[in-house]
Amino acid sequence: MPKSRPGTIRVGIGGWTYAPWRGTFFPDKLPHTRELEHAATRLTALEINATYYGRQKPETFAKWAAAVPDGFRFAVKASRYSTARKKLADGAESVAMFLDQGLVHLGDRLGPILWQFPATKAYDHDDLARFLAMLPREIADRPAHHVIEARHPSFTDAGFVDLMRDHNIAIAHVDRDDAPPIDAITADFSYARLERATTAEPTGYPEADLDSWATRAAETAKAGQDAYVFFIAGDKVRNPQAAEALITRLDAVS
Repeated sequence: MPKSRPGTIRVGIGGWTYAPWRGTFFPDKLPHTRELEHAATRLTALEINATYYGRQKPETFAKWAAAVPDGFRFAVKASRYSTARKKLADGAESVAMFLDQGLVHLGDRLGPILWQFPATKAYDHDDLARFLAMLPREIADRPAHHVIEARHPSFTDAGFVDLMRDHNIAIAHVDRDDAPPIDAITADFSYARLERATTAEPTGYPEADLDSWATRAAETAKAGQDAYVFFIAGDKVRNPQAAEALITRLDAVS
């Protein structure tokens, strides 16, 4: 059998506007209007968090897409109004409003859509199945990639993993003390959110941990799956250094 095509690894951070990154990630005198452009020269992906809190204009998505190079990807965090509800299946209108706000204007820069459930949302197989059925398999004739971040411990259920695999939807692997220990590949890509960055480490994460994440991402790509790794939260000021350190390691082994 022919070997599968290696997957692509993309590494980034959450957002691109944060005052403490001035002088550490962004040059002090860089115009704020060029922060995205600068971030995209040093990283290969970004997770958009503004979409979690409110709608964006179509022209905003188009502007973001124009500011980054070919091959760059935006992960888009879905609206909280779609996921922070007692019954996910009751959110069809919110899901449609989120999807219709202009994601198509990201074009081929659109990466996975992250549906983050609140920590109080317990696993309900039937409700989740109805929710997943709402999610489109294509956006503007391109495959749509979805990822679920489940935060309640009840999601450590084999039925959840099977359901996600049936729908080719990824489970976010979250590196955080209170995250449910779910570590399963259920889609044709993987998605990690690393939340332990600390100012005590110049590169945010200890060297050994970065080596381990680089190995994990490389193995995923070797198996033919794309891998997304985002440094989020923690001591946020160190996230860009952590992402760049991981990219350096991946470049060394590629």
